[in-house]
Amino acid sequence: MLGSTHGTLTTDSRRARVIACGEPRPGNAVHGRTAADVDDLDVSGRPLYADVPDLDRFFRPESVAVVGASDMEGRPNTGITRQLVAWAERVGARLHPVHPTRSAVFGLPCSRSVTELPEPVDLAVLLVADPVPVIEELGAAKAKFAVAFASGFAETGAAGAEAQDRLTAAVRRAGLRLLGPNTNLNAFEEFRDDLTGPAIALITQSGHQGRPVFALQELGIRLSHWAPTGNEADLETADFLSYFAERPETGAVACYIEGLKDGRSFLLAADRAARRGVPVVAVKVGRTEAGARTAASHTGKLTGADDIVDAAMRQFGVIRVDGLDELQDTAALLARARPPRADGVVVYSISGGTGAHAADLATAAGLRLPVLPEAKQAELHQWIPEYLSVANPVDNGGHPVGDRRGRQIIDAILADPSVGVLICPVTGPFPPLSDRLVRDLVDAAETTDKLVCVVWGSPVGTEPAYRDVLLGSSRVATFRTLGNCLTAVRAYLAHHRFTAAYRSPFDEAPRTPSPSHRKARALLQPGGQLSEHAAKQLLRAYGIRVPREQLVTSAAAAVRAAAQIGYPVVMKASGARLAHKTDLGLVKIGLTSASQVRDAYRELTDIARYEGVDLDGILVCQMIERGVEMVVGVTHDDLFGPTVTVGLGGVLVEVLRDAAVRVPPFGEDQARAMLTELRGAALLEGVRGRPPADVDALVEVVLRVQRMALELGDDVAELDINPLLVLPRGQGAVALDALVVCR
Repeated sequence: MLGSTHGTLTTDSRRARVIACGEPRPGNAVHGRTAADVDDLDVSGRPLYADVPDLDRFFRPESVAVVGASDMEGRPNTGITRQLVAWAERVGARLHPVHPTRSAVFGLPCSRSVTELPEPVDLAVLLVADPVPVIEELGAAKAKFAVAFASGFAETGAAGAEAQDRLTAAVRRAGLRLLGPNTNLNAFEEFRDDLTGPAIALITQSGHQGRPVFALQELGIRLSHWAPTGNEADLETADFLSYFAERPETGAVACYIEGLKDGRSFLLAADRAARRGVPVVAVKVGRTEAGARTAASHTGKLTGADDIVDAAMRQFGVIRVDGLDELQDTAALLARARPPRADGVVVYSISGGTGAHAADLATAAGLRLPVLPEAKQAELHQWIPEYLSVANPVDNGGHPVGDRRGRQIIDAILADPSVGVLICPVTGPFPPLSDRLVRDLVDAAETTDKLVCVVWGSPVGTEPAYRDVLLGSSRVATFRTLGNCLTAVRAYLAHHRFTAAYRSPFDEAPRTPSPSHRKARALLQPGGQLSEHAAKQLLRAYGIRVPREQLVTSAAAAVRAAAQIGYPVVMKASGARLAHKTDLGLVKIGLTSASQVRDAYRELTDIARYEGVDLDGILVCQMIERGVEMVVGVTHDDLFGPTVTVGLGGVLVEVLRDAAVRVPPFGEDQARAMLTELRGAALLEGVRGRPPADVDALVEVVLRVQRMALELGDDVAELDINPLLVLPRGQGAVALDALVVCR
């Protein structure tokens, strides 16, 4: 099952465009594209495709300069120079030391400055405290890449951020690409070249955090590249992700991310990987305030609101894990496993207790454990005593493992068409049975295209059955903990379900404004908040249904409006910067007569006067009662820009905080998926005798609000439709109230 990777998908040549280093990158261009490339921009002017930087000469340069090179013992630069000399020899690059006072370093001729280099270099490694002057010289020398190890930039605060801005500007003027600053030597590690098969490409913002994945080579798992991005003054995680996704040897990309330089760039790169079917597994720091604060001090990055980061990654198929051990195991499995033949998981063990425990955990992890057909159970009972359960989990009782029956049982399980994954937990070594069991599993894995996973539970890890047999197999996925096994298998099945159905939302994103755009923009008030009446006009411009209502400025007009709308009615104060009307007593509901309307008008205006609230009038609204109260809104995230949220509305929005979020653009499938993520999703299906809600109408509102976010996102800081009353199926949805805050 292991040893082969995902299928290769054809990529449109425009979307896979490779940008060579030294190619002009205009200041107003996004990822190498100019404003003239309107076909590649959405309606808000954001890019729809990511260019792939040509990083071949970074990882495999023909010529390298080491600026600040040293061979004097005791100097920090000496060890780095020594490692770079060895690396250059391995990759076949010519290395040129640069130092103002040395004629030779480690026996190599030394140039006094970059301007005296004997040839243009592909890569310059800068071992200097201030890289800016050297960057400018490298630009004149037509260097393609540079690496800056120096720290003291954005990770240190405002002054460091200004220094990093100056460095970024120098890089742009020079026309080269920069890795760093605040990076390390991980890109120049010695990778094993005796390993075959699909490889893991590694991206980290902390070199130490990549060590566990790098060590997978000692278990026979191939690594192809390691990109330690540091502060990402220029080259960022997204650049390397796009590049690795196009590499034929890449089986999976493993990432340790402290913060993202640009959310849109990351999603475009993740989209490229999803199009190619390349799994991306990521640890993303920032789930807690402490983690976010520490990440900012380390690499100077925005960690982003974690619920939005989590949703965005899930939306584009990035598999988020928490621990480095999970990153190891999940990336290794996804890199090497073939696509599943089925999504059914069978737990096979020699102990009923082990099988029951594993089955509980597997089911809790969301895996499907199908009951094996009666005919299959009867077949298994040829070799397993009748009193043992073989429905799934399969308990063989131990004895069949010691002879030919053990292999026959495994083959029979794998032959069942409902089975895609076999998991065998071995809680500890018990020779000779455990040795025979793992040998049978390895041999069976060689003859099947289904995934065979073994959990070797011994804490020792020196047993021959583990070190020689399991780790010696390229077909069996071996884990040390059942939890990591289940996490990886869940990710494996989810990844292939996702990629099989994936349609890039960027392909269908609107490129030109809708007819509603001009009318809606005229309603906005820069820096202000719209009144409810104006906010509803904005919704109406985008085809979102609102109640029948009239804005009035006298009690008599209120009575006439109520008669035209039809009783009962709701009356509400309407004014800019007026929020939480109910808390101030500025909402009256269930009014059924002209006298009640007159009294309500006087009371509302009196309260507004007392509270010092400026009104543009009183809204007389149609009263709609029966439905599910939801909230649909738009907020602006520092990393990703406009985001769309849907959740339970009314007072529940603040009490339960039950909401799902997506980053535009997204399609109808994602809008519907948002609803399934809600804990209160059952309310839409109809509970306690209530009819099912009009989910189709709710989805349509979500998509229309997304269109507003795309077209008005730069001008709208916040939009809340709360409550959006979703009526019974076939009757639509009505925005009863709305709040719009302009930027």
